[in-house]
Amino acid sequence: MRFIPFSALLLGSWLALPVAAEEGRVLLQRLADAERTQSFQGTFVYERNGSFSTHSIWHSVDEGGILRERLLQLDGAAQEVLRINGQVQCASGTLADQLIDSQLWPARVLNAEQLSEWYELRVLGKSRVAGRATRVLALVPRDQHRYGIELHLDKQTGLPLKSLLVNDKGQLLERFQFTQLQTDTPTASDLEAGARCRPVRLPVAQSEAIEAWRSEWLPPGFRLSSVTERRSPASNESVACQVYDDGLARFSVYMEPLRGAVVEDVRTQLGPTVAVSRRLKTDDGDVMVTVVGEIPLGTAERVALSMRSAIEVTQ
Repeated sequence: MRFIPFSALLLGSWLALPVAAEEGRVLLQRLADAERTQSFQGTFVYERNGSFSTHSIWHSVDEGGILRERLLQLDGAAQEVLRINGQVQCASGTLADQLIDSQLWPARVLNAEQLSEWYELRVLGKSRVAGRATRVLALVPRDQHRYGIELHLDKQTGLPLKSLLVNDKGQLLERFQFTQLQTDTPTASDLEAGARCRPVRLPVAQSEAIEAWRSEWLPPGFRLSSVTERRSPASNESVACQVYDDGLARFSVYMEPLRGAVVEDVRTQLGPTVAVSRRLKTDDGDVMVTVVGEIPLGTAERVALSMRSAIEVTQ
């Protein structure tokens, strides 16, 4: 299905909006329920910045509600991730280095009512993905601080068979699409990680990190969801990390002491992921503030400029 620019959606019939919005909330809630209760296995393709990769996924929910998920990349460098109840247990390949001491790829809990405050929910019609009938749901951002999403939800299960992430100009930033899906429960051997899957240690929230930094501005709807502290692999300095989300989109803010190091400000984007770094002067010395996440570049820059130490805020 060709993507319909969000600008065209916003010019649609306002008379149909209340019905469409209610139907959209029902579809989104069904998606949230399906991800928590439906076992499945399949193959999907992922596209970002013109680069494609193919993956197998096994997703199992047992009678006790325990969710086990294994992800295996089928082309390029061998990469694998295993997580239980949303917590990453082990990873291999370059993913292992990215996930060690981090909270990358945390579980999400969708809330249709909450998301409808920040996204207009529009039902676009029907489509077909991986040989299965779907309903198409667009989440149109109500402001310029988040991206739009088009979801193709399996008619039978409510699972997302395809998602397109787009900017305010309708340009595709990221594609996720199943090519094959089975709704039977994966076997124990399917969910067993390979020998190269390295254990991942997630950091514990630090009260000092919580108190040390504040943001003077956040995009509407974004709230602080976690705070951790880790050691920088480059300098061994303690780096505070704050994670913010609106129930769907997410970004992280890192604060690393520079100790006299000479570094340049950074402003870059790869597909939907932006990274903005700027030097911040504090009474204890310069700190590099870095914002990383799937939000527009201008929003990330404004967040980076808004970070202040708690001492500055109280003065």
